[in-house]
Amino acid sequence: MLSEEERRQALEAAADTIRGCTRCRLHKTRTQAVPGEGPPRAAVLLVGEAPGRDEDASGRPFVGRAGRILDDALEAARLPRASVFISNVVKCRPPGNRRPKPDEVAVCRAYLMGQIVCVQPRVIVTLGATALRGLLGPGHELRASRGKSLRLGEIPVVATYHPAAVLYNRRLERALRLDMKKAARAVVLAAASRRVGRPSGRTPSRGPRATR
Repeated sequence: MLSEEERRQALEAAADTIRGCTRCRLHKTRTQAVPGEGPPRAAVLLVGEAPGRDEDASGRPFVGRAGRILDDALEAARLPRASVFISNVVKCRPPGNRRPKPDEVAVCRAYLMGQIVCVQPRVIVTLGATALRGLLGPGHELRASRGKSLRLGEIPVVATYHPAAVLYNRRLERALRLDMKKAARAVVLAAASRRVGRPSGRTPSRGPRATR
């Protein structure tokens, strides 16, 4: 079990590697990579699709209009942004904000999995279809997966909409907030399980799977 300081150092080392990464074509057009941010012992880890224009400029995830929607959803679920770890399936902005290509997601997957192993979250929340498939595999569709019991190894996964989708369809905001509240409840349940000596569900010891 890593100490908090060891986790922090490992995450910082990974962030340095990501900032200098040239393993796929996206490094050629980025302003800067966006490794992700959050406390090393975050109970909730959020996975988005890719940095946008504002994130590419700042080097931080979810700082634009979609980020404000995410912040509101987190606040409604009583999950302060400072308490969660936020990352993306790819760490560099695709040109024109296009969807990341499969080979780009595949190259970046090791970085995301390394962050998950380091943080050991009690719950993972995928934001949008690209994040869901990037984490659990290409066979997962958001509409079919949302509300289902999903796991990465033993870690519960909550699939929800990307905050950017709310910008185009405000009716999705309620669903996003409900899913964030579901994630918050899952954290409480995981903590209760640990107190009574059941498995913590925080180590992705096996490959991804989904169950109904």
